[in-house]
Amino acid sequence: MLRFLLTALACLTIAWADPVLVAHRGSSSDAPENTLPAFDLAWEQGANAIEGDFHLTNDGHIVCIHDGNTKRTGNRKLTVAKSSLAELQTVDVGSWKSPRWDGTRIPTLSEVLSGIPRDRFLFLEVKCEPEIVPALLTTLNSCSLTKDQVTVISFNSSVIQAYKKTAPHRPASGLCKFKKKADRPGALRKELNR
Repeated sequence: MLRFLLTALACLTIAWADPVLVAHRGSSSDAPENTLPAFDLAWEQGANAIEGDFHLTNDGHIVCIHDGNTKRTGNRKLTVAKSSLAELQTVDVGSWKSPRWDGTRIPTLSEVLSGIPRDRFLFLEVKCEPEIVPALLTTLNSCSLTKDQVTVISFNSSVIQAYKKTAPHRPASGLCKFKKKADRPGALRKELNR
């Protein structure tokens, strides 16, 4: 069964009357997370939006993978930031899930964007540092989606600050974890508005 993440982020960036179904890492219960099959299946299963995790390769490409390396979901371990796109696309990120997904590759941001239907959305979680921002803006500016179809999110406030500085017209939201009672959204809001 598809697990959808109902997220408050949607309420911050896009106004919908009905609850928004966000497929976290795509249809990650049924297909390998953060892959084109997972995203395609999420659309088929009725998701309004997908959430994907993105890193920058050592040759300036943006790829969709949650972890900073391929150990957990790949058939061998490569560190994303130290690997080229060509190297990363030799890793099978599907067979861990099921033999059905053998040969599934790490997608690029451009590939993910090209599969988003006109009436659907992407929550693009940046998992690395702000040096991704120039490549991110180049890719987003060259795709056919509207600016409101993609919201950049990150736990790294420096990423959100750099993104909003260069693209103030594009939606972005900071993420935070509340580990202690002292952690409050106000502190993050203040940091993001510096």
